[in-house]
Amino acid sequence: MTTARLLPLVASLTLAMAGAAHAAAAPHAFRATYEVQRDGSVIGQSKLTLSQDGDGTWQYRSSMKGTSGLAALLGASVKETSHFRWQDNAPEALSYDYSMDVSVKSKERHLKVDWAGKQVTVTTKKGTEHYATAPGLVERHTVPLAIAMALDDDKRSVNLPVAVRDRVQVQRYQVKGKSEVSVPAGQFQAERVDRTDDAKSFSAWYVPGKFLVPVKLSQSDGGDITMLLKSYSAR
Repeated sequence: MTTARLLPLVASLTLAMAGAAHAAAAPHAFRATYEVQRDGSVIGQSKLTLSQDGDGTWQYRSSMKGTSGLAALLGASVKETSHFRWQDNAPEALSYDYSMDVSVKSKERHLKVDWAGKQVTVTTKKGTEHYATAPGLVERHTVPLAIAMALDDDKRSVNLPVAVRDRVQVQRYQVKGKSEVSVPAGQFQAERVDRTDDAKSFSAWYVPGKFLVPVKLSQSDGGDITMLLKSYSAR
């Protein structure tokens, strides 16, 4: 299992979408916590925060720590920090920093977007990649947040240009219906959103207008990983 994929999970967008067209409001600051499960067993806890920086940009941070099973035994932890700007009524990536530590290895990734030079730079232990930007670019950490903002804007589908290691990858997400979801934070009527351009399973359940994060997120890449919302507070 790639620990990074525990939290792909969750900014923005060239949104090619169907639905009502009105300007998306800027996000609000919040704190959220999740229970993280693998194959139905609890393995850790994740914390998320969104805050506004003094220069008008936004900082989106998450941390995951293994609390039981192999994840606890290995001392697994993941930290991710994204910065984005609110551009044309949508979030747009500025930087992304990722670190993963377990007892047997560590991993890092650093991404910078130079909008003036129209270039993305990604640095890992394997080297450095450069490639061109795309309007509305996001990175993997803020994808769930970008989807939430789209749903708040009454969109039913979204194409996200996502900065990955060596290129911009267009990822497609679509609302597939509504169902009742029970998580530690409560019981909700939630919109299910699936990724439709990739064979790997990814589904997230949102309550638009209430939370800027999914109440539940599930994916099968690297094992059946599920994240369940425990708490959420606007700041």
